Amino acid sequence: MGSSEKSLTGKALLEKIRSDFMGLDTMYLTARGESSRRVYLDSTASSLLLRPAASVAAEFMNHYSNTHSKLHHSAHISTTAYHWAHQRVLSFIGADPEIYTCFFTGSGTTGGINRMARVFRDVHPHKDTAIVSIMEHHSNDLPHRKHMKNVYHVPVEGLNENKMCISLPKLEQALIKGAGRVAYVSITAVSNVTGIINPIHDIARLAHKYGALLMVDGAQSVAHLPTKMFHPDDPAACIDALVFSGHKTYTPGSPGVVVARKDHLLAIEPEEVGGGMVERVLEDRYQVKTAFPDREEAGTPNIPGAIALAATIEILDRIGMPTLMEEEEKVMQAAMQGLKAIPEIIVYGGTNLDLCPRAASISFNVSGMDHGLVAAVLNDYHNIAVRNQCFCAHPYVKEMMSEDLEAQFGIIDFGNMSPEFMRKAGMVRASFGLYSTLEDVDLLLSALKDIIQNAEVYNREYEVNAENDYAHKSYKVNNEDVFTIMAAVDRYLSK
Repeated sequence: MGSSEKSLTGKALLEKIRSDFMGLDTMYLTARGESSRRVYLDSTASSLLLRPAASVAAEFMNHYSNTHSKLHHSAHISTTAYHWAHQRVLSFIGADPEIYTCFFTGSGTTGGINRMARVFRDVHPHKDTAIVSIMEHHSNDLPHRKHMKNVYHVPVEGLNENKMCISLPKLEQALIKGAGRVAYVSITAVSNVTGIINPIHDIARLAHKYGALLMVDGAQSVAHLPTKMFHPDDPAACIDALVFSGHKTYTPGSPGVVVARKDHLLAIEPEEVGGGMVERVLEDRYQVKTAFPDREEAGTPNIPGAIALAATIEILDRIGMPTLMEEEEKVMQAAMQGLKAIPEIIVYGGTNLDLCPRAASISFNVSGMDHGLVAAVLNDYHNIAVRNQCFCAHPYVKEMMSEDLEAQFGIIDFGNMSPEFMRKAGMVRASFGLYSTLEDVDLLLSALKDIIQNAEVYNREYEVNAENDYAHKSYKVNNEDVFTIMAAVDRYLSK
C-alpha cells in the first residue's frame, strides 16, 4: 500500500476497502430475464478476495523466488516476505512468538486439524481420548475419530432461546470422567451453521484444569472476532493450538494456518518430512531442524498465497477487529430482527444476539418449503447466493431439527437417508462478511417475503432432478457460457 493509504485506519479504512473485493459486482441473468448484481451471502463457506491483497501478491510476483536462500535479490525478498507473513499472523492473534510458532498448510483448516490431531495424539501417547462438541464441522470431528482411539461429543445446551453453544457443565463432566485419558479438547470458536460463539477461554481453563490440551477451530472466527491465544496473567486461558483458513479470511488461494505451542511440536518429530525441514541428510539418517517454522513446513510452500493472506491480515489489523466486529454486528442485528419478524421463518439457535452472540451466520427454514427450493429460488429469481443442506455438520443440524424430522419421518437415521428425507433434513444459511451491507440484508428479506407470498407459484416452477436438487423447469443457465478456463485463456491470448 502507498504512503497515503497507510494513514487510514479504523472506520475510514473499512469504508475505503469495504467495496474493494473481487466478485462484488458480478452480474447474472435471472429467471425473470433481468441482469442483476449477485448478492453474495455465502461467506462462511468461502469469502471473496480482498483486491488490495491480490494486488500485493501480484506485485510480489515480480520478485518471486523460492525461499531459504539470500544469495540473490529475489530469494532474499521472498525469504524476508515469507518470514514476515508468519510473524504477522502471530501478532494478529496475540500469540507470543517465544512460545508459539505459525506454519502454513494445504487444504485450509482441514489439513491443519488433521496435522495437529496427530501431534496431540503423539505428545501424550498414553492418553487415548479426544473431546469435541456435537456442533463441530466434520473437519473438527473426523480427524479426531481417525487419529484417536476414543472421541467423546459434548452436547450443546438447550434448544430454546439463548442456547445452542457448548455445555460447559457437560464438558467438565466429560473431563472428570476421562481424567488421565483425555489428551485434548478440540472446539470450534464459532459454529459454521448458526454463527453462535463458544467461550473458548473458559473452555481452555476447564481443559487445562484436568490436564488436557486445547485446540481451537478458528475457521469461522479469525476473520470476524478479536482473537488472543496467549494470556500471560492467566496461563490456564491460553490456547495450545489454533487452526484457520485463508480462504475464509478474505484471501481465496491462500493456505491454511496453524499456530501452536513450540514445546508440543518439539516433543515429537515433525509429521511431514522433506526438503527445507532438515539440517542435513546422510545415507543412514537425517537431522531435523529445531528452528521454526522450517521444521514444520516440508517442501516448497505456497509463498504467494501466504503473502496475500498476510497482507489481508495487515489490513484487518489496521481497521481493528473490534471496529470490524461492531460493523458486522449491525448487519447481523438487522438480518436477525428481519427474519424474526417473518412468521413463516424458523431461525435455528438463540435469536437474542445479546444473550446468544453470533458471528457471520444465520441458518433458517421457511415453513412448508424444502431448504433446496428456497435456496434455488433465491438464486434463480433474486440472484442471492446462499448455501443449504447440512453444512458438513450433520450431528448439530440433526439436534436442532430432530423434533420436526421425527414428527415427519419417525426415527431419524442420517446414515440411511431417503431422497425425501434429505430434502427436508437441512437448512438455508445466509452468511456475511465485512463487505456485506444493510442493503444486502434488505434484499434477502424482500426476497424471502416474495418466496413465502408466492410459494405455490414457485413450487410449480421447479422439479427435483436426478441429483435430488431443485431445478427450474424452463430457466436454464449454461454456466460454460459465463466462464470456462479455456475461454479465459483464449481471451488473454488474443489480446
